[in-house]
Amino acid sequence: MRVLTLLSAIALLAYPLAVYYGLSQWGLGVVAGLLAFLFLLRIIAGNQTRLRELKYVAWLSGATGIVLTLLGTLFQQEGWFTFYPVVVNALMLGLFSASLWQKETLIERLARLQEPDLPESGVRYTRKVTKVWCGFFILNGTIALYTCFQPLAVWTLYNGLISYIAAGTLFAAEFIVRQFVREDKK
Repeated sequence: MRVLTLLSAIALLAYPLAVYYGLSQWGLGVVAGLLAFLFLLRIIAGNQTRLRELKYVAWLSGATGIVLTLLGTLFQQEGWFTFYPVVVNALMLGLFSASLWQKETLIERLARLQEPDLPESGVRYTRKVTKVWCGFFILNGTIALYTCFQPLAVWTLYNGLISYIAAGTLFAAEFIVRQFVREDKK
């Protein structure tokens, strides 16, 4: 089943390119069928994660993707497909921000998978990082929404490349900062 999870992740990362290429080469009907299959795969693969919240995101994002695909097919409008990155950002924002009201943030729980005895300074740090990611999802989701009303090439460039570079940059920057924060605590 790990292969299923890997295939699901690759398919979702390639989603903007698949939409762009698929619509220009195969048309709406074929793309809709392929996407519906990929979203169903997402729902099934979501059962593999250890964190309950990530399962919910997989289920909700997969179900929403299927709904958007059905709406695109029903109304014969490809624009419905472009709202998927907005939905994913909104779901991730909801997940991360909701965890700020819990005893442990999502990032703290992820950190505890590797470091079960996380010190109090680590707990405070993970709470700050959770807030930073919330800000990222707000900004990224807003830009993704804006691109839904732009030409498909602009939407694809942002959602299939620029947003991934931005997320990767934030992830890498946080990793580097974490190393310095750990050194200061020693």
